[in-house]
Amino acid sequence: MAKIAKNLTELIGHTPLMELAEYSRKYGLKRNIVAKLESFNPAGSVKDRVAFAMIEDAEARGALKPGATIIEPTSGNTGVGLAMVATIKGYHLILTMPETMSVERRNLLKALGAEIVLTDGLAGMAGSIAKAKELRDAIPGAVILQQFENPSNAKAHEHTTGEEIWTDTDGKVTVFVAGVGTGGTVCGVARALKKHNPDVYVVAVEPASSPVLEGGEDAPHRIQGIGANFIPSIYDASVVDEIIPVPDDEAIRGGRELASAEGLLAGISSGAAVYAARLLAERPEFADKMIVALLPDTGERYLSTELFAFDTYPLE
Repeated sequence: MAKIAKNLTELIGHTPLMELAEYSRKYGLKRNIVAKLESFNPAGSVKDRVAFAMIEDAEARGALKPGATIIEPTSGNTGVGLAMVATIKGYHLILTMPETMSVERRNLLKALGAEIVLTDGLAGMAGSIAKAKELRDAIPGAVILQQFENPSNAKAHEHTTGEEIWTDTDGKVTVFVAGVGTGGTVCGVARALKKHNPDVYVVAVEPASSPVLEGGEDAPHRIQGIGANFIPSIYDASVVDEIIPVPDDEAIRGGRELASAEGLLAGISSGAAVYAARLLAERPEFADKMIVALLPDTGERYLSTELFAFDTYPLE
């Protein structure tokens, strides 16, 4: 039987797992860390899943009318996923995002037909959310999908990402690690895995310089895609067993090491996730356990950032 997709939305999900053998060997780990490579989604990130799920849900509820305008505050990847789906489905898309987001992300969004409105970087995602609401009130029929509040965000990961990890590891996953932007990924996957095995240990990753999940104060940081400077309403602390704060430079180092050790171009938040996974793998109780770290996107979206700026941003 022929396997020919009718459009890109049919290619979302079913991303591969890969052992980080060389990275794990470099640090003398007893067992290889396993990476969930979300860059294999058609628009290049884990957010393809969320974008499709939120639009489908809004259509089913009758909130989104044909040809309407979608507005969304996004740090980039959700915007790329939404731009892909909006193009396929015929919606106009306006994205509000902090001016600190990389040039690559902005250009990707423009290429896919999205209109971009930049907001003050110091205001973080809260500033982008406020701007999105202002635009929605000014445009008749416009809809904000609200990824930070939308239950379909976490449900997408519960029904797809989490089930994929469980199935593809033959139920042997012991620890799951993911960065927290909206909280949808870590919480959705946690629910799926814990339904199969309540003892699966779930770890949330956030920037050490902005540890809001642990009750600290928000502050600027360099880990694009996570650390939204507030706790999203869809973040469910009850399904998270531990929070690991990651310094900016360790996230950048992790991204560089994935490239040099594995030939894998992954983003800064991926570097943060793999760094946290390594810390866990170095603990005696997890040394021989299967640790799965979710890598949200590709490093090609960060070529203008500190991630690969070896000359101007050296690490000790």
